[in-house]
Amino acid sequence: MATIKRFEDLECWQEARKFVGLIYELTKNDQFRRDFELVKQVRGSAISSMANIAEGFHRNSTKDFMRFLDYSRASIAETVSHCYVALDQHYVDKSELEKVRKQADTTSKKVNNFITYLNMTLHPGKSTNRTNKTSQTNRTE
Repeated sequence: MATIKRFEDLECWQEARKFVGLIYELTKNDQFRRDFELVKQVRGSAISSMANIAEGFHRNSTKDFMRFLDYSRASIAETVSHCYVALDQHYVDKSELEKVRKQADTTSKKVNNFITYLNMTLHPGKSTNRTNKTSQTNRTE
């Protein structure tokens, strides 16, 4: 992998940026935008998914970076959960929720893959058998 000098070059950050754009587009809907608290929550968690990648990139260690990538994944899940509230309140329809879920999945997979890569650089030769969660040993390092 080529050396990445800017967080903007990370594929997971680029996908998170698309995720934020999608959330902003949905929350401009007339009904949705009137629910100020939900709009604030869903936008905030989406922004956090993107910001945590950038913040982690500028941390002093790979372990710190991985922790912020984990925060990013959690923010993605939180955003999707907020979108279910929007669905239940009829602010979005099922097809719009599906777009959110699809972009959330794409973003999470990019983050997961990057965590796996970083974990392998921390522990060369150690096999990782993770799909969606950082192993407990990574969380305690």
